[in-house]
Amino acid sequence: MNSYDDGAFAAALLAMTGLMILFAIVIYVLTSFFMMKIFQKAGVQGAWRAWVPVYNMMVFFKLGDLSPWLVLYGFGGAILLSWIGIGYLFSLALAVFSAIAAYRIGLKLQKEAWWVVLYVLLSIVWLGILAFDRSRWNQAVPPAPWAGNAFLGDNTQWDGVPTQTAAVAPGYGQAGYGQPGYGQPPAPQGHPQPGYPAQPGQAPTPPVQGGAVPPVPPPAPGTTPPRGDEPPAGTTPPPPAPPQP
Repeated sequence: MNSYDDGAFAAALLAMTGLMILFAIVIYVLTSFFMMKIFQKAGVQGAWRAWVPVYNMMVFFKLGDLSPWLVLYGFGGAILLSWIGIGYLFSLALAVFSAIAAYRIGLKLQKEAWWVVLYVLLSIVWLGILAFDRSRWNQAVPPAPWAGNAFLGDNTQWDGVPTQTAAVAPGYGQAGYGQPGYGQPPAPQGHPQPGYPAQPGQAPTPPVQGGAVPPVPPPAPGTTPPRGDEPPAGTTPPPPAPPQP
């Protein structure tokens, strides 16, 4: 190979490298622009978040109900462990988590589950469609199955990024469940709840503040407690009713 051929090969290699860099820049600009539109639908404040490398993926994961720190784990493991030949495993895990986040974001934008297939095949097309279609962000999507997991679930609070659906709906898991009558101690045996009507043979118990039931005094010595069908002591029973003809 002469010097002319060497110069032509170097020029072709340089031109190819320039085209690849230009293509990468165009893809990055389009991806960031589409992400910005999706972030705006989700209520994210600050368009700059979509233009910062790595950080925009962390926000994307957060909107997809995944921990944003998974992005750092994936990139860090892929870079630091590439020299021993297992860095690709972290890159693969990052791609899987990215598809899961896209699946959750698609649900919040009224998309069917199969839309995640388009994200896996052509993510930039998926981003472009969701960025400019008429879908609106729906925060009422049920929590993700992994929402309560300390490693996978999103437990972060970032200013400007809306809080995602919690693992447990407010009001559940609390004493009493927020309903009257729940969470109160049971009444002693034979005594009605304060404020409730007494059963036959029981004296009515007036409502007492604090939920306590006043004690019933024992009967006097030598007397027999009246039954529910007997008149109180010291009173004259009413005459029997005349028979009906």
